[in-house]
Amino acid sequence: MLGFFRRITNSKIGLIITFGVLAMIAVAFAAGDVTGLRSGSGAMTTTTVARIGNTVIGEAQLKQRVTDQLNEIRQQNPTVDMATLIANGGVESILDQLTTGIALEKFGQDQGMAVSRALVGSELQSIPALIGPTGKFDQAAYERILQQRRLTDAQIQGEIAQQTMARFLMGPTVGATQMPESVALPYASLLLERRTGEVAIVPAAAMIGGPAPTDAEVQDFYKRNVARYTVPERRVIRYALVTSDMLKAQAQPSEAEIAQAYNADRAKYAAKERRTLTQVVVLDQKGAEALAAKAKAGSIADAARAAGLEPRTISAVEKAAYASQTSAAAADAAFGAAKGAVIGPIKGGIGFIVAKVDAIEQVPAKTLAQVHEEIAKALTAQKTIAAMSKIHDKLDDAIADNANFSELANDNKLTMQATPALTSAGINPDDAASKPDPALAEIVKAGFAAEEGDSPTMVQLAPDGSFALVSLDRVVHSAPRPLDKVRDAVAKDFATDRARKAARQAASAILAKVQKGVPLAQAVAQSGAKGASTQPIGAVRGQINDPRGANPALALLFSLPGGGARLLEAPNNAGWMVVKLDTIVAGDAAKMPQLVTSTRRELGSMVGREYAEQFTNAVKAEMKATRNQAEIARVKADLAGKDASNQ
Repeated sequence: MLGFFRRITNSKIGLIITFGVLAMIAVAFAAGDVTGLRSGSGAMTTTTVARIGNTVIGEAQLKQRVTDQLNEIRQQNPTVDMATLIANGGVESILDQLTTGIALEKFGQDQGMAVSRALVGSELQSIPALIGPTGKFDQAAYERILQQRRLTDAQIQGEIAQQTMARFLMGPTVGATQMPESVALPYASLLLERRTGEVAIVPAAAMIGGPAPTDAEVQDFYKRNVARYTVPERRVIRYALVTSDMLKAQAQPSEAEIAQAYNADRAKYAAKERRTLTQVVVLDQKGAEALAAKAKAGSIADAARAAGLEPRTISAVEKAAYASQTSAAAADAAFGAAKGAVIGPIKGGIGFIVAKVDAIEQVPAKTLAQVHEEIAKALTAQKTIAAMSKIHDKLDDAIADNANFSELANDNKLTMQATPALTSAGINPDDAASKPDPALAEIVKAGFAAEEGDSPTMVQLAPDGSFALVSLDRVVHSAPRPLDKVRDAVAKDFATDRARKAARQAASAILAKVQKGVPLAQAVAQSGAKGASTQPIGAVRGQINDPRGANPALALLFSLPGGGARLLEAPNNAGWMVVKLDTIVAGDAAKMPQLVTSTRRELGSMVGREYAEQFTNAVKAEMKATRNQAEIARVKADLAGKDASNQ
């Protein structure tokens, strides 16, 4: 079963929908139809997709979760549609998330485990989406999200409790990562295996040519590849900025305010004395007395090390700070002694203190003129944050009273702006030079998180508290560009596709000869393929694990049997390759302990995940989790049909 995680995480969307019980819930994900979970007799109904004991998961629950998950995925990859999600097992994976979460919660409760309300509250207040401009939990924003998503606080807290229970149960299981060296050694040796071979490349560019495509060919190619000419969903987003620069004038402190701040904090600017000390703490008094005597006669550092102790240097410390670290008596002695003097032993918080005064620094008082700029800057920052918080709270109250975007902007004298129709990546497809604007990233994200008719929202833009009021103006649904607008591009793509097919045909002919025993270079020469060439390739298996991406020809080389050959498409549709394996030299990691150790660690991590999978399967069996396959199939068909009708 170790291959399970490799397969799912290597799929097109697997990394996004892989079971994630160890990740804390986000409000956006919790926005599903939580009420679709209900307790009852536990009997399957025509709209039941799964049952865990007496808890039933309904059709509406699953559909809402799948739709929410697709929206989340599209934030990262706008090209993923419902059909792709369904084809890659997304519906089953999301249902498994739901089933597993409920089963783990029930199992934990059966074992006498519980998640406290205090812990749930702590987890809720740590969700980034609910942190306001002051850096603290924003209750108003939370309540607004609950209202928009038609949820209750109890439902959200129930979701968090369920995920926390899962984390309690799964943490120790995933952490079981022990793997013996005898098991890791063969895998480590496999990483050192060396293979060599040849690759023949037949470039598609060399095959371009021939007659211009006919209208019928262009139309047929357009229909078969309409997705290539389809513009993804775009959104026009209205926004108004509230930044520190906008509030500079009203945030400037007066001279009276600066003077008041100076007077209120005079102790900070008063003259002070700082001392640098070398200190040793001795647990018993006699030992401290002996060390003090030696320190006064020579070096305190040497005396400490001779006693098996390590001296500590305390640099530029003030008396009050030193007293808090040691004792008032030690501070009085240290700050009453001359430079170079040794004090002690004096009773400290722990043991007895012996110290030497290394340096004395007199820090003169600072006048108002000297710290004027410093105070003005601090007060400006405070007043700016206060002004932004006041605007934020005013907007928040108005949003709760159902004010629209224009009313909010006008009442607060904010400048209204609007983006062009942008994709979720922040690109305008109608502008060839368009690039995502980092300044609009959070605004675009909020626009794509909203639904038509939703109330405006506020998103933080910078650490200084700057934020934006955001409202979805309109949605431009995904649609193909008309053929007459893209005919030249379609004709070019047709010619490229024809060349690619010709390159494949030539490469297939080369492969056929190689499989009959003809040397690769000779087969290429006999084919007469334009621009075809051969070159040697070779590598150690460990090299194909390069995180930057393995060379596809090398990756194929390590999947071939001895003497084998296979066809492979070149990256970026550049043509076709024939890869042939010539030699295999086994590796031996017995003399490379570091490699064996790292392999043990990787295998151990995989074993931990394997244990987790087996544990959750056992829990679901114990909790009598079952699925209604017929209803799941119908839900998938409904989702696919609805998605198609929206295109």
